[in-house]
Amino acid sequence: MNKIRVGILGATGMVGQKFVELLSSHPWFEIVALAASDRSVGKLYGDVVKWSMPLPLPQEIAQLPIIPCEPKEFPCSMVFSGLPSSIAGEVEENFARGGCMVISNAKNHRMDPDVPLLIPEVNSEHLKLIKSQRFGKGAIVTNPNCSVIGIAMGLKPLLDQWGIEAVNVVTLQALSGAGFPGIPSRDIVDNVIPHIPGEEEKIETEPLKILGELQKKTITPHSMSLSAQCTRVAVPDGHLACISVKLNEKAKKSAIIDAWRKFLGEPQKLQLPSAPKHPIIYLEDESHPQPKLHRLLENGMAISVGRLQECPLLDWKFIILSHN
Repeated sequence: MNKIRVGILGATGMVGQKFVELLSSHPWFEIVALAASDRSVGKLYGDVVKWSMPLPLPQEIAQLPIIPCEPKEFPCSMVFSGLPSSIAGEVEENFARGGCMVISNAKNHRMDPDVPLLIPEVNSEHLKLIKSQRFGKGAIVTNPNCSVIGIAMGLKPLLDQWGIEAVNVVTLQALSGAGFPGIPSRDIVDNVIPHIPGEEEKIETEPLKILGELQKKTITPHSMSLSAQCTRVAVPDGHLACISVKLNEKAKKSAIIDAWRKFLGEPQKLQLPSAPKHPIIYLEDESHPQPKLHRLLENGMAISVGRLQECPLLDWKFIILSHN
């Protein structure tokens, strides 16, 4: 099988490094191009990156030269974008217009009406939006906010079986979500920061699009009410979300747990290389899930759910752990 040639935009940042780590060992992809800031252009990737991933930087990737963030410089038709939001919007559009498939981690195009905001297990049918995009042979697909991935996946089985009227979420988000160099140690040690700029707006809007209905050339957002409060905690990796939910129909505790455990999405049906065998793992222990213990279940690609209880305000409450 010939591998798909891909490039990475913003390759020296935290998101770009994660793309390098994941794609360099992927059976379907070959990294052939790396782009970063103008000051790094022409230098070898290994000489300019401050590598902070747990696995060593592959030597063949370290020897790749940094090239400009311009479509004409890329010898491939698919790019993964780890660009900061301050520049991602225009650069990603340029690549899409240049005929590239752009897979973006940035927030800029997430809420565009013709751009899929994708969690493959949850809304793979939204990829049909690509046909109506304005970029010719190119396209943009985005992933959601890191906490939204766990929240939306945990809600999906409940929505499918009982419907959802309202959701309240409180997050305890890890330091990894703040990027590099992140939050100064004096601010976060012995502390919880009760505000993450822009985060609550993302969590209150993105799941509604993800769980919405594809209608012709757009997504009709789901009508559930969703309220969020977001905090930053002194945990390296793994985001917790404390969720209360009001369902449209009555459900038993055992049925909800069964729905989570039996949930499978398109990646599982297709047996994709990176897909977790069990995308949702329910943990019975009352002290679970915990970031330190469970963030790497299924290689970090699954969400862990626990502490399902009846809620005196809504119907049910539970805790979700996801790893960005």
